Amino acid sequence: MRPTRLGLTLGDPAGIGPEIILRWLATPYGRGQIIPVIYGNAVLLQRVAHALGLPWPADLIIQPAAAGVPDTDAPVLLDFPFPAAATVTPGRVQAACGQMAATWIEAATRDALAGRMAGMVTGPISKEATHLAGVPYPGHTEMLAALTGAPRSTMLFWSPDLIVSLATIHVALQQVPTVLTSARLLDTIRHTAAACARFGRAGQPIAVLALNPHAGEHGLFGDEEARLILPAMAAAQAEGIAMIGPLVPDTAFLAERRANVAAYIAMYHDQGLIPFKMLAFAEGVNVTLGLPIVRTSPDHGTAFDIAWQGRADSSSFAAAVRCAALLAERSL
Repeated sequence: MRPTRLGLTLGDPAGIGPEIILRWLATPYGRGQIIPVIYGNAVLLQRVAHALGLPWPADLIIQPAAAGVPDTDAPVLLDFPFPAAATVTPGRVQAACGQMAATWIEAATRDALAGRMAGMVTGPISKEATHLAGVPYPGHTEMLAALTGAPRSTMLFWSPDLIVSLATIHVALQQVPTVLTSARLLDTIRHTAAACARFGRAGQPIAVLALNPHAGEHGLFGDEEARLILPAMAAAQAEGIAMIGPLVPDTAFLAERRANVAAYIAMYHDQGLIPFKMLAFAEGVNVTLGLPIVRTSPDHGTAFDIAWQGRADSSSFAAAVRCAALLAERSL
């Protein structure tokens, strides 16, 4: 079997992204099966390695980014010019870091679209830093959808025992009822069903969470269940997708329920991510569905509070790499 070449972006330079990639490179990580191409900066990575006493990968090829991806089976660092690399302050929001993080994402996406990568794994970014840099997207998912021309994308969180998709993503809670539509929810259901098949979890129903307390209590606490959610579920069932719900969220994630569903669809960000991260944080992976490329990411953020302190855990990043390789093999 041919090895899988994956593009890895460092994420925000002032966060834990550089550390977790260095830690991951120091592990066996599937050498021979996975060829990592890191979109980053040599000075920055060397600073982090020196500060934390982490080993520098002896077989890492440093290639100027302008020269493109070399034809090699060795790990590669595409070295992008980054004037602030020597002066980045760890743990702080900085516009230069937000701009660099976006540059790496854009470059990796271009290479994935061109077929130079089988997929990409993105390090955590600071949405505040990218905003300061003038990047016009609230997060990775929206940026990748725009860069790839995807008409609709879905944020899914995967672990070996739990899958959760989000019907809405980075919007204020008060905006959720206005952003949520039956068409949007139906797209999320379709994306999730297709992903479940590729993850080997077809055959069980997809559970849809209610938006309101007590699933609206027949309109007493809101009508979104009847007006928006049930029509989308009916349309999905007509397409042959098994569904249950809308489920009352406060009991939906009990163990006996989780054992009998393929995936959950949450109506808003924290409704899905609070239970997911409580149950699967260390092995959780963020997957973007609906793109013409494979993209995964660890399920945590930049962790500025522990950046460059030698305390970051690379487990979720390692899981994201394994997940991207699996999805690339199965042609998501």
